[in-house]
Amino acid sequence: MDLRTFISRLRNAGVVPSDSDELKIRKTIMVFSMGLMTAAPMFWLALYWLAGLQLSATLPLAYQLISIAILGYYIASGNFAFFQYAQLGLFLFFPFVVQLSIGNFISASGAVLWGILAPIIAVPLLGARNSTPWFVAHIAMMLICGFIDFQLAGQVNPVPRVPIQVSVLFFVLNFVAIASVAYAVLRYSAKEKERYHGELEAANGLLRIEQERSERLLLNILPGPVAERLKHNNETIADGFADVTVMFADIVNFTRIAEGLSPNQIFTMLNKIFSSFDALAEKHGLEKIKTIGDAYMVAGGMDRDATANYSEAIADMALDMCEVMANDRGVNEGGLEIRVGIGTGPVVAGVVGRKKFIYDLWGDTVNIASRITTEGIPGMIQVDSTTYRRLRQRYDFLDPQTIHLKGKGDTVVYRLTGRKTAAAVPSAATAG
Repeated sequence: MDLRTFISRLRNAGVVPSDSDELKIRKTIMVFSMGLMTAAPMFWLALYWLAGLQLSATLPLAYQLISIAILGYYIASGNFAFFQYAQLGLFLFFPFVVQLSIGNFISASGAVLWGILAPIIAVPLLGARNSTPWFVAHIAMMLICGFIDFQLAGQVNPVPRVPIQVSVLFFVLNFVAIASVAYAVLRYSAKEKERYHGELEAANGLLRIEQERSERLLLNILPGPVAERLKHNNETIADGFADVTVMFADIVNFTRIAEGLSPNQIFTMLNKIFSSFDALAEKHGLEKIKTIGDAYMVAGGMDRDATANYSEAIADMALDMCEVMANDRGVNEGGLEIRVGIGTGPVVAGVVGRKKFIYDLWGDTVNIASRITTEGIPGMIQVDSTTYRRLRQRYDFLDPQTIHLKGKGDTVVYRLTGRKTAAAVPSAATAG
């Protein structure tokens, strides 16, 4: 490892991009704690010197050298497990050695109490269960110190002798310092967890936005129930519907009109018209199936939650489409005309393909609706016999016409002109 990489890893507390959020928090807590505990011995030694006690600097210096050496090995090797256990061991045992070197519990001002930081720091590092042995070890150190002091009480004077006033002062300082370090470590741990939690929430928020966007895109391609089925399984989706009303609308002479237009003009023209049709389909609770060139396909009766009178909804949408094309120059600035064909009957519906898939309909009903559209008159809405029988009580029709359809022969169609007025709609008794 070169020096630049070593310094970079040292600056980042040994955190690498592949680390989990939990491991990143543990590493930063351990390095932060090590920094506090490494600075404390020399600071405490300086306080003793200021108090007139010339204590040996050997132990504090040895502690710092060992701690820094462990840190260097961790940064170079990435062995965090060794780093945390070695540092916790220093936190636990060094105060015990310091107390024995100064004297007894009183003269050392309870230096062994610093060992409580080992189990405290072990809680966020190792978890509640794994921190228990460290707490037990600290209690054992305390008991050993107490036993030694009890056995040697009155027999050996502490070397050097520490005035009682200094011992009391350092008792207070030790309690304050231990509490401060413990609070700083726990607060730092909480802040790091809050920061990573905030980053996780932000990432989850972006993920939810992307998921919602993906679902909206999927719903723009497929009906809602079909989209849900496709998300939850990979089975082939194909359904039969006994009664569906299908409508086609195509633009009259579109190929000839488009010859004199640029690609951008063609797109703009179709986008305005088909977007207005999309709005009408949503207004009437119908399912847009697809666009094919200059043709638009919509169906009703395929969703159990859809409007019950889906044939009437299709008829109303067809009338609205003709009204828009005839009178809304914002949508149809070129004055284009459409032909509309409607058929009702059984269909098969399903998702075709696995890539760039499409939801489509098949069956005789679809063929009839498509062909009576092609054979229709500009500006008119042609329906098959089944649709006519379903709508005749509430809609006006011209006299039936017989047209020849490829593959079907002579076929009777009816031209829808509008809704009947309220007075013209027969009552239920009359209709019966």
